[in-house]
Amino acid sequence: MNSHDNNSQLTSFLDGAKSIVEQGQNVAMSSVNQAILLTYWHLGKHIVEEEQNGKHRAAYGSELIKILASSLTAEYGSSYNEKNLRHFRQFYLSFKDLEIWNARVPNLGWTHIRLILKVDSEKARHWYLKEAASQMWSTRTLERNINSQYYERLLSTQSTELADSTDVTIPQKVDHREFVKNPVVAEFLGLRPSPDIYESELENAIIDNLQKFLMELGKGYAFVDRQQRIHTDENDYYIDLVFYNYILKCFVLIDLKTDKISFQDVGQMEMYLRLYDQLKRQPDDNPSIGIVLCAETDSDVARFSTLAENPQLYAAKYKLYMPTTEELTREIERQKELFRLEHDNTKRQLKRNNNG
Repeated sequence: MNSHDNNSQLTSFLDGAKSIVEQGQNVAMSSVNQAILLTYWHLGKHIVEEEQNGKHRAAYGSELIKILASSLTAEYGSSYNEKNLRHFRQFYLSFKDLEIWNARVPNLGWTHIRLILKVDSEKARHWYLKEAASQMWSTRTLERNINSQYYERLLSTQSTELADSTDVTIPQKVDHREFVKNPVVAEFLGLRPSPDIYESELENAIIDNLQKFLMELGKGYAFVDRQQRIHTDENDYYIDLVFYNYILKCFVLIDLKTDKISFQDVGQMEMYLRLYDQLKRQPDDNPSIGIVLCAETDSDVARFSTLAENPQLYAAKYKLYMPTTEELTREIERQKELFRLEHDNTKRQLKRNNNG
C-alpha cells in the first residue's frame, strides 16, 4: 500500500472520529438547551403560583421577584437577575402546556424563546415556535422573520386561518397560499427602490442571494433554473425563475416585473403555466404554480383578470428594503383587501356558473 492510500485512509479515519465527536456535542448541546429551558419554565411557574397565593401576596407580593432575584443571583449568578425572572414568568404564562412546547424545542435555545416571547399574538407565538424548531432557524433568521411579519404575510394571502403545519403531510389539506408570502421582503438583495431598476438586475440579485431568497419564499423550495426555455413549434419562451416545491410536489414559475402588474402580465403567466404543464410537468407532479413578482399590485387586475379565477396563479409584491412595522402592517392590510377582491370575484363567478 502506497503512502497516498495510507494518507487517504488516515484522513477518512480522522474525519469519522470528528463526526462522532461533533454528533455527541450536538446531542449534548441539545440536552443542555432543553434542561435550561425546563429550568426557566418551572421557575416561571413557581413565581406565578406564588403570586396567585393570596395569603403570601399581601405580605411581599410586589417585591416577590426582587427578593427571589437577590437570593438566586447571590448563589447561582446573574442569569437569575430580576429582568430574567420576569422573562421566565412570561415564558410560563405564554406556554403553559409543558408537553406541547417541550416536544417542539429540541434544537432551540433561550434566545429563540426570548425572541418569540416578543410576539403579541398567541397563535403567532406557537407558529414561530413550531417553525423555528422544524426548519432549524438560527436566532438571526427567527428575528428577521418576526421583524418582517412572516406569519402575518402568509396569513394575509388566505381567507381562513393558517392551517396547522402538520397538515402539510396530508396532500388534500395543503393550501398553496401557505407557500406564497405577500409582500416578499427582499432587502438582502442590496437594491434600492428606483424607477431605473431592470428586471435583469433583479434576477441577478436574486441568483446572487439565492439561499436567502429561498428562505424568504418559505418551506420546501429548491432552485431549478433561470431563463428556462420553453420550446414550441412556433416560438421559444423564457421563464425568469423556476423552482420546485417538494412539499406541494409542483413546479413554481416566477415572472419578475419591476413596475406595476398589468393584465398582460397575468395573461403571460397563465400562458406559461399551460405551456409548462403540457411540455415540462411529469405525470407524478401536481399542476404548476405561477407567481408574478411585481413592484406594485393593482385592485383592478385582482378583480377583473384571471387572477381571480385561477387557483394556480398569484401576484405578489416585493419590497427592496425592510419596512417599518407600521409600513409593513399597512401593506399587509392592503394585500388582504386585494385578496378579498379576488376571492369575492371567484365566488361570484362560481355562482354564475352554477346558475347557468
